[in-house]
Amino acid sequence: MKKETKTMIRRMGIVLFAVYVILLIYFLFFSEEYGRVAQAERVYRYNLVPFVEIRRFWVYREQLGAFAVFTNIFGNVIGFLPFGFILPVIFRRMNSGFLICISGFILSLTVEVIQLVTKVGCFDVDDMILNTLGAALGYVLFLICNHIRRKFHYGKKI
Repeated sequence: MKKETKTMIRRMGIVLFAVYVILLIYFLFFSEEYGRVAQAERVYRYNLVPFVEIRRFWVYREQLGAFAVFTNIFGNVIGFLPFGFILPVIFRRMNSGFLICISGFILSLTVEVIQLVTKVGCFDVDDMILNTLGAALGYVLFLICNHIRRKFHYGKKI
């Protein structure tokens, strides 16, 4: 691949990553649709037991509604897919599933701690599990797309 093309793809990746981070910050800290409450109503909320909230959302899915279940379970995974997909595009050293998972976990932990300290949302270990899973799945999607790109671009796998 030409150097200009690689540079262009990397720059587009950086722009997409910046847009992704801005949207992530908005939805995780400011969006009222996703449970952000007024300053007077904020309290410390946390869940430190793995799979409690995931199980609760699944067991009570009919009472909670499809939107709440989708947002909590699948939204956390989908929200971190771009992280695992775009990071290896813009950083050559992020070419390992292990590094992507660790980075996704660290980002998720940072988000959860900020939510706890600022009393915006809830510190939830289940969210960290789902977010890390999302980053890992994003990396798998990157690997699949990269394989397809190489196969069609070069005519064979490199």
